[in-house]
Amino acid sequence: MNRKKLLKVLPWITTPGLLVVLFVIWELSVKALDVSPLILPPPTMIFENLGELLTQPTTWDNVRVTVIEIVLGFVAGTLAGVLVGVLLGKLPLLEASVRPLIIALEVVPKVALIPLFVIWFGFGMTTKVIIAGLLAFFPVMLNVLLGVRSVDRGHRDLMQSINASRWQTFRHLEFKSMMPHVFAGMETAIVLAVIGTIVGEYLGGNEGLGYMVVKTLNELNAPALFAVILMLATVGLIMYFIVTSFKRVGIPWHESVYGRKDVG
Repeated sequence: MNRKKLLKVLPWITTPGLLVVLFVIWELSVKALDVSPLILPPPTMIFENLGELLTQPTTWDNVRVTVIEIVLGFVAGTLAGVLVGVLLGKLPLLEASVRPLIIALEVVPKVALIPLFVIWFGFGMTTKVIIAGLLAFFPVMLNVLLGVRSVDRGHRDLMQSINASRWQTFRHLEFKSMMPHVFAGMETAIVLAVIGTIVGEYLGGNEGLGYMVVKTLNELNAPALFAVILMLATVGLIMYFIVTSFKRVGIPWHESVYGRKDVG
């Protein structure tokens, strides 16, 4: 097996192995130190509660709500980020004019805006989608802006020398140059969209996995709380891997997809 194939297979071997070792150490340590399950339950108790939760229809309803909120917020934030990023990248004067506003919106803690969104849009799905979309917007927009500005000057001069139109230049040069930056922003955006959705459900929701976190916390049910956290981590990982799989389809020619040239 060459180095390139080994790098692809290795995470599927080491990651489960490390998790097994971690859970074994966790289980033995909790029992040896006689730690209360209210503080740190053993993994066996957590997985037992996880199995019970997965047999309840209400759990899957909450998972469905959370997934829908994440997807809607991520898609809305990504589309808005691409449009604004391209616009600002093509219009430097506009970008310079609105830059202070962009920076101000970016540095404001988004959690502080959740009470406002709850007042304006209520406790329903709309508030969570807006929060997720807002968090997903900035990394996509900034990466697209960088991508539009990073087009090689020699390539641009070549397009001008063959009398390419603005649309042809954008389609054949700027678009392809921008796409790796778009997917880089999307990889960050999906993580932030998951965080935004869960925080929104946690602070102002009556359904979803974030709401389940609050519910199990109020019940002082630590094993169920850890089980819900595992479900959240699983949903986030699945979402992230879906986005990265889109990258393999969207930019199969890019080095980040087919691997570095010195690997193999």
